Amino acid sequence: MKNEIHHKKMTVINGGHFSDLEGFYEEISQLFMKDEDWKVGTLDGFDDILYGVETDIVWKDSQKSKEDLGFDLTKEFYENKIKQGKPFNVQLIQQKLDELIAGKGQTLFEILIEIIESHQKIELILD
Repeated sequence: MKNEIHHKKMTVINGGHFSDLEGFYEEISQLFMKDEDWKVGTLDGFDDILYGVETDIVWKDSQKSKEDLGFDLTKEFYENKIKQGKPFNVQLIQQKLDELIAGKGQTLFEILIEIIESHQKIELILD
């Protein structure tokens, strides 16, 4: 009996291609949705497109992304949602903002990592 090696697809997210969340969504849309007529534009949308995906994701320049999608951008992300109000749950977002400021909340980078890691058929490699 031979040992079969299953080669999973490899997808490379290049942190050098973007420095904000919109740029990340653009990168992801090009990688996972080439033939679609819509693009990822929300965290939930990003989570949704990963369902059923089986791949290794190599995040190149992940340290740059960690800084780019870090505290400052996350704070701005939450503040913009609070300003916008509906349809967002302002109380929940204020709580997330307060946690971030207190040093207990997740940055956008950490949220994206958590989303990727929640999908069992995807292995994330930070490069």
